[in-house]
Amino acid sequence: MKNWSAILLIAAQVAAVPLQAQAISQPRTAVQSATAKAGAQSSDRKMDAFISALMAKMTLEEKIGQLNLLSVGADVTGPIISQGVDEKIAKGLVGGVFNIYGPSSVRKLQQLVMQKSRLKIPLIFGYDVIHGHRTAFPIPLALAATWDLPLIEKTASAAAAEASADGLNWTFSPMVDIARDPRWGRCTEGAGEDPYLGGRIAKAMVHGYQGDSYAGVNKVMACVKHFALYGAAEAGRDYNTVDMSRVRMYNEYLPPYKAAVDANVASVMSSFNEIDGVPATGNKWLMTDLLRKQWDFKGFIATDYTAVSEMIEHGVGDDKKVAELALNAGIDMDMVSELFIKYGPALVKSGRVSQAQVDAACRRVLEAKYKLGLFEDPYRFCNEDRRKKEILSSDKLALSKEAATKSIVLLKNSNQVLPLSAEKKIAFIGPLVKEQRNLLGSWSGAGQGKECTSLWQALETKYGSGKFLYSKGCNLVQEKAMVDKLNHDGGELTLDEKSTDAMIQEAVETAKQADVAVAVLGEPCSMSGEASSRSNIGLFEHQIELLKALKQTGKPVVLVLMNGRPLTLSWEDKHMDAIVEAWYGGNAAGTAIADVLFGDANPSGRITMTFPRNVGQVPIYYNSKNTGRPFAEAEKYHSKYLDVQNEPLYPFGYGLSYTTYQYGDVSLSGQTLANDGKASITVKTTVTNTGKHAGVETVQLYVRDMVGSITRPVKELKGFQQVSLKPGESKTVSFTLTSNDLRFYNSDLKYVAEPGDFKVFVGTNSQTVKSASFKLLP
Repeated sequence: MKNWSAILLIAAQVAAVPLQAQAISQPRTAVQSATAKAGAQSSDRKMDAFISALMAKMTLEEKIGQLNLLSVGADVTGPIISQGVDEKIAKGLVGGVFNIYGPSSVRKLQQLVMQKSRLKIPLIFGYDVIHGHRTAFPIPLALAATWDLPLIEKTASAAAAEASADGLNWTFSPMVDIARDPRWGRCTEGAGEDPYLGGRIAKAMVHGYQGDSYAGVNKVMACVKHFALYGAAEAGRDYNTVDMSRVRMYNEYLPPYKAAVDANVASVMSSFNEIDGVPATGNKWLMTDLLRKQWDFKGFIATDYTAVSEMIEHGVGDDKKVAELALNAGIDMDMVSELFIKYGPALVKSGRVSQAQVDAACRRVLEAKYKLGLFEDPYRFCNEDRRKKEILSSDKLALSKEAATKSIVLLKNSNQVLPLSAEKKIAFIGPLVKEQRNLLGSWSGAGQGKECTSLWQALETKYGSGKFLYSKGCNLVQEKAMVDKLNHDGGELTLDEKSTDAMIQEAVETAKQADVAVAVLGEPCSMSGEASSRSNIGLFEHQIELLKALKQTGKPVVLVLMNGRPLTLSWEDKHMDAIVEAWYGGNAAGTAIADVLFGDANPSGRITMTFPRNVGQVPIYYNSKNTGRPFAEAEKYHSKYLDVQNEPLYPFGYGLSYTTYQYGDVSLSGQTLANDGKASITVKTTVTNTGKHAGVETVQLYVRDMVGSITRPVKELKGFQQVSLKPGESKTVSFTLTSNDLRFYNSDLKYVAEPGDFKVFVGTNSQTVKSASFKLLP
């Protein structure tokens, strides 16, 4: 025990030294940089010495125990629930747990390992803090629609502060899977379809969660997921097969993961799907050759829920074989399957898995605990006073409102029916007007629906009780079989005793008394998220029946949507007077919607995932490639549908405002660009607010490589800027491009910029743009 005490002393000394900052706001001098590098190297040496000394004391079983990640709470996302957790913790056979939070609960489990286990190695505590912990921010797809990177980083930072105050030190976020199929329920958790924007958001969220170090107690480890390609599941069905070329993989799907790794993300989660015919969790090329060797990832890799044992169903081996595959692939933590502790020792003794492989995995897990400061103080995240201060604090609730407001997208506004005037008589109709639980969205963490402000509550707070008319109009979901299915998994849905016809008739009578009807409809949050794929992604038939009846009253109808994916809204776009995409906005969703509807906030959100006209267009995305027979009007043998046009209903980057913007011509600082990564070309345009309201415009820059050694997308996002403009005000917006911005992976997977002709496009969305041309020199 004397040597062990010395090790703990070293840990305490090292924990007082902040880790090297991964990102800094101000440039350092050469002396500062050298000093910081030397300090980091010294810290690394101390950490290495500490862990080496600890591992020298560990048995093979204890080392493999550090690779065991168990579920101990009520949130279950798989078919298996961990058993005998307390006994395994006491034996030192658990490295981390998840799905439990609260300082007292966390402290009890940490005490168990610190008091009962032989080596007293503290546990990591993880949880799905996806878009907030107790304070819920808008769902990630909605946050992405803000295009506000500092805001997104602030929400992650706030979530980290709250989660860490609740006993946690690891979040399974951000999810950065590129999603081009809105049938897939988990598109709600990501940033949409674009790799550039997805990468920028990944970096912002990682830094928000982790900060520059864990020296304080207000940061948590991030975990980028799901590595890799999980969002490309065939038919939009969760957990389904993924199959694509390496060229598509490298150019279109891998960049957001790489951005997270470059941002020093602490951990990576393996995905459920296969890649090149091998499940990701057992794919050595993916986990070792690409992630560790090519990308130089230094953190640890955890599987998704039971992903190791699920490889048996994939058909690549029995339980012992899949444990071998996962360990040899480079997996460091087995979530819930417990096949590492069951077969790991025998696999090492038989030579099927090397001792070095287990040692490397164990070291990476111990390094994470060391960096978190857990060896210095295993209970540093267990402070009830801090919990009371951080949970639902006023600054977080204000941030939730700001994020919800900026995430709202105005999809249609005929005849300027919006913003509404409180002087008019307005009827609010629909099952979501008074709803609270669904405002949280899926993956709502520790959030509680009763703490959310509904639209109706916001209206009554702002304008007083009795100001507006209300009618439920219909059930959110009408089919009892679907209600029962969703409620089995926590849907919390109810069915009104009245018939649909009766509720619609009541709504019609209410609308007749009003000047404007506002229908608040959508899908329950339990129909988006994990294991929540849909084959039809429009509003339910009974909701459309309600809208048709309201339209027949002759009153203007405003449709407010709450949903976790792009919907098919062709009928609604044709017949509604205005459409507002409000998503699931979190705790302050109702207040944010009210502010937008009545003009106290000008909507500035822009969608980051294409809205199709019908489900037959799926998958549909802006950065597609041309064919040899591109669309041509009145020509038969060209790429098109017979029954619907090729273009989406709402393109990537789309969103309206209560004001209007005019773009000037695009100008370039030159007609040629040197291919050296240093020379640059400046792209400029002037944007003018030609309307009557102040607003924020998201100016988007796209590029097209006109001729390449392989086919290239018709457009690729390369930059964006948000500008605030008063009525009549103009601002010049500039972008800088170098040849580095034009690089891509060719057929040999070489990252190159090829000389030739390029077009740049600047505009308000991916379709409404102005262009200019330049040439990249050899």
